[in-house]
Amino acid sequence: MAEPVSDPPAWRSAKAPSLAEFETLAGEVFARLPRKFRDLCVDLVIRIDDFPSEDVLDQMGAQTEYDLLGLFQGVGLPFRSESAPVQMPNMIWLYRRPILDYWAEHDEALDAVIKHVLVHEIGHHFGFSDAAMEAIENSTEHLGRATT
Repeated sequence: MAEPVSDPPAWRSAKAPSLAEFETLAGEVFARLPRKFRDLCVDLVIRIDDFPSEDVLDQMGAQTEYDLLGLFQGVGLPFRSESAPVQMPNMIWLYRRPILDYWAEHDEALDAVIKHVLVHEIGHHFGFSDAAMEAIENSTEHLGRATT
């Protein structure tokens, strides 16, 4: 019989997901987003890193490396031009340590936090409003009910 989660000794072997485990979880969350939404992300690159780079922190005006949970880098689809020179692929960064820190301080499942950050950053790729991003999150509400 497993020890109850509320029992402190049960937490002794608990560890935060590694970068690889976090990437797998983010991939699973992405796979559960609405198909129409995912199909539009064909050329979008999703990367996982522990923290944003110093350049990104400076550029975003972040005070600490925990201030950014994710970041969209690139030119959003509504702003792309066929006549523009070759552009780097649009990228979304999910920052593992700030997301884990946020998760530890809030009453949400880890996959729900990842879903929120992922949808928000992908929304920047499409130029979506906050209301549109919220509607997409609400369409996958069941993701937040899993325990992670």
